[in-house]
Amino acid sequence: MIKNADILRDFEDRYIAADNLSYEQALNIVDSLWDEGVALGVLPPKDLMEGVAVDVRIARILRSCSGS
Repeated sequence: MIKNADILRDFEDRYIAADNLSYEQALNIVDSLWDEGVALGVLPPKDLMEGVAVDVRIARILRSCSGS
């Protein structure tokens, strides 16, 4: 659990500003995060369709605001 969000935010800002990631580096980060989610038991989701209705509703609202 993150106890000090300011420290994390500062780290993220410095990490992003330091250098652009290559595709391979970014993919390694995503793979590591996925593996951590699997180890924690939260990935893959048990119900793949859970939350889809909310996503569709938000997409419709955003689309109506954009004028498309």
